[in-house]
Amino acid sequence: MDPFSAEGELINIHNAFLQGQYQEVIDFNTSSFSPENSLPARILQLRSRIALGETDQALADVEGEEETPELAAVKALAQYTAGDADAALQLVQDLVENYPDNATVQVLGGTVLQGLGKSEEALAVLAKHQGNLEAVALVVQIHLQQNRADLALKEVQAAKRWAQDSLLVNLAESWVGLRVGGEKYQSAFYVYEELASADSTSSPLSIVGQAVAEIHLGRLPEAEAAISTALQKYPNEAGLIANSIVLNVLAGKPTEDLEKRLQEIEPSHALLADIQEKSEFFDTAAAKYSAKVSS
Repeated sequence: MDPFSAEGELINIHNAFLQGQYQEVIDFNTSSFSPENSLPARILQLRSRIALGETDQALADVEGEEETPELAAVKALAQYTAGDADAALQLVQDLVENYPDNATVQVLGGTVLQGLGKSEEALAVLAKHQGNLEAVALVVQIHLQQNRADLALKEVQAAKRWAQDSLLVNLAESWVGLRVGGEKYQSAFYVYEELASADSTSSPLSIVGQAVAEIHLGRLPEAEAAISTALQKYPNEAGLIANSIVLNVLAGKPTEDLEKRLQEIEPSHALLADIQEKSEFFDTAAAKYSAKVSS
C-alpha cells in the first residue's frame, strides 16, 4: 500500500473513532498497513471494543503483550471499564512512571485516572503531551467536570492556534459552549448539526451532541426522538444510554431499566457513580428526619 494512502486510511479510522463509529473501526481492514500504522490502528480498534462493552475480548487480545506500553494502556482502560479499579490504577501508575512521554499512555492513563476521581494526577500526566489533540480534548473535559469553564476555554483557544480546523478542537469548543450557555447552546448545536450532515452513518457522537444541545435549548421532544432512534441502531452505546437516562429524569419517566443496561455495559460510567452518590446523600438526609417511635 502507498504510505500516503495508508496514512490517510489511519486518519479515517481515527475520525471514525472520534465520531463514535466503533463497529466501523473494528471492521476496518488493516492487513496491508505498515508496522508503523498497524499499532495505532489496532489501538483504536481495541478502544472501540471497550467502548462497545467488549472488555473481555479486548483483554484477551492484549494478553501476553503488556511489554508494549500502548497495549498495556489498553489493558488498564479495559480493566477500569470492567470495574477492576485497583488493577487498572496500579497498571496506569506503573505506565506513567515508566513511559511518561508515550501519547497512548498519556490519554488512556489520563482517562482512567480521571474516571477514578484523580483529576490532578490525570492533568499532570496529560500536561506532558506534545501536540496530542486527544490529550487536549481530555484536559478540556476534566476542567469542565471541575466546573472550570474558564480553564477549559483557555485550553481550546490555545489549541485553535495550531489546530484550527481539527474535528476534536471544534468538538471541544462545543463542549465549552454547552457549559457556558446562552447563545453558545445554539452555536454548539450547529457544530453537531454540521457533523451529522457530513456523517452518513449518523454516529452516536453527533446524535448525542445534538440531543444535549436540544435539551439545553428546551427542545426535549426532539432530543428524545433523536436518542430513541439512535438507540435502536446502537443499543449498547453507553453515551446514548446515559443521555436517555437524563432525558427520562427530565420527563418524569422511569430509569431503572436504562440504569441496569448501563451497569452491564459500563459499570464504571460516571453517571452511575453520580446516581449512587446522590442516592447515598438522600438516604443520609432522610435518616435525619425518620420518625422516632417512643416505647
